Amino acid sequence: MLAQIMKFTTPLSSGRFLKRYKRFFADIEFEGQIVTAHVANTGSMKTCSEPNSPCYFSTSSNKERKLPYTLEMIQASSGAWVGVNTTIPNRIVREGLDQKLFPWWEGFDEIKAEYKISPESRLDFALTKGSSRENPEFIHFIEVKNVTLAIEKEINGTLCRVAQFPDAVSERGQKHLKDLIRLKSEGHSAEIVFTIQRDDVSFFESADQIDPTYGELLREAWRQGVRVTPVIIAVSPQKIEMTRKVLEYRHSCLFAF
Repeated sequence: MLAQIMKFTTPLSSGRFLKRYKRFFADIEFEGQIVTAHVANTGSMKTCSEPNSPCYFSTSSNKERKLPYTLEMIQASSGAWVGVNTTIPNRIVREGLDQKLFPWWEGFDEIKAEYKISPESRLDFALTKGSSRENPEFIHFIEVKNVTLAIEKEINGTLCRVAQFPDAVSERGQKHLKDLIRLKSEGHSAEIVFTIQRDDVSFFESADQIDPTYGELLREAWRQGVRVTPVIIAVSPQKIEMTRKVLEYRHSCLFAF
């Protein structure tokens, strides 16, 4: 099985990230001018939004858009490109599901996106197997989260860079974990896929210093049998690639920050 690759349909433009403001706007220095780009990311983008960092952005052909540009990636201090567009993970995970990138994604009859589990709640994907489309015998539920945060810490005497989630308090993320725990208790299988849009990290853990409730829920989900899949997404100005590299999830205890 090969990694899944998403190539940009048009070349990205390179600039220098200046600042982010009002959550969804970024000023970028480009060819001697300052342009404003859309930021498709609701998180804090902590550790990947330093002023004057090199960045890449895309240009939309949609003339109706107020902002034709979208910030796609920023270069971190480590030199790694970090993908900050949170619309990409679901697209590339869908491709991975279609190609059955991991063994536990095999053996299902249908992939359903934005699967409704209650009148007010949906999960990103449901893999169904058996019986009819309306009443499958078995469902594997998947929620996808985008990871950009990374910190340095000493692990077993070695200084490592560790990916963490979330980068801001996430009540919505907490709810998704509760949903996955409940579905697992009802006899289904469940998984949370953390798409780590940077390849300079060696481990994954919850960001307890930012959202301790999320961290405890994630550990409880793992204890209840929810699969935790922190997968590396290799980011470059030419393509974004979902690799088959799944990081170790460090769940056994709380760590010093």
